[in-house]
Amino acid sequence: MEKKQRVVAIVGATATGKTALSLEIAEELHAEIISVDSRQVYRYMNVGTDKVSLETRLKIIHHLIDVADPDENFTVARYVELCKDCAARISSRGRVPLFVGGTAFYYQSLFNPVITDGLPHDASVRSHLETLAKEEGNQALYLKLHEADPLTAKRLHYNDVRRVSRMLEIFEITGTPPSKIFAENDKITSPWDVLYIGIDRPRPEIYKNISERVNWQFNNGYPEEVEWLLKNGYDEKFPSMQGFGYRELVEYMKGNISFEEALEGDIKSTKAFCRRQMTWFTKFSPIIWYDSEVFHSKKKKSGLIDFCTKHIEGTG
Repeated sequence: MEKKQRVVAIVGATATGKTALSLEIAEELHAEIISVDSRQVYRYMNVGTDKVSLETRLKIIHHLIDVADPDENFTVARYVELCKDCAARISSRGRVPLFVGGTAFYYQSLFNPVITDGLPHDASVRSHLETLAKEEGNQALYLKLHEADPLTAKRLHYNDVRRVSRMLEIFEITGTPPSKIFAENDKITSPWDVLYIGIDRPRPEIYKNISERVNWQFNNGYPEEVEWLLKNGYDEKFPSMQGFGYRELVEYMKGNISFEEALEGDIKSTKAFCRRQMTWFTKFSPIIWYDSEVFHSKKKKSGLIDFCTKHIEGTG
């Protein structure tokens, strides 16, 4: 059996400080950061996705940011393909790949056995399902999946229309529940032996960070960013524009809600997403959790870096 490459991933809910900590760790480990963020893959979407600045990216190289246009159907399979390629190139230059971000589904596809490509697509079926969601609501679509495949429905949220639709699309084309297909198909083994480093903070502190960040975004170019995207044809029909913040600002641009309602809607949606992230990441393994003291204690930070180093070198 081929020996797996040892890597580290920094995970946690939004607004916990993953990015700031990852920059310090990357410098100590001589690492380059691979972004694990389903929103930051899109070009032109900078303020709303809270991307690190170009200046920072010149100091610590980041990968898988700005790799798709907002009108592209950027799949998880495409992400995994790009990730494997850039991780191999990072390693070939004697550097360490450091995975950082909060998209749990990307992590699962990278580090857990994943189903091979080749599952069927049918645009007409997908269009019908998306129309159903718009006319009858997200929960009606989710209930349809729950009736067809309770196991798959259990791991998805009813507002995740894109993935709920995709699972129903597979079921309607094949007549087989996706969970059964995933269980029976050949799987690809991950080439990495990952250690998850989880970053957590008290929930009131996270919520305060979320509110401050969203207020800053709304007053520092976020509305203008959405206005530019709409003007150039990147409207709400694209998955990239359906994330929290963007969808509220689209409604504001249309005159359907006020600026304050858009801002509060973004804060509320981000907090709800944060709660779901907390649930997802508690199931990750092996994971070592660090609280907010790691940001202030040199001893804890040094211990964390030492722990990461030992895992990468295989001496821990």
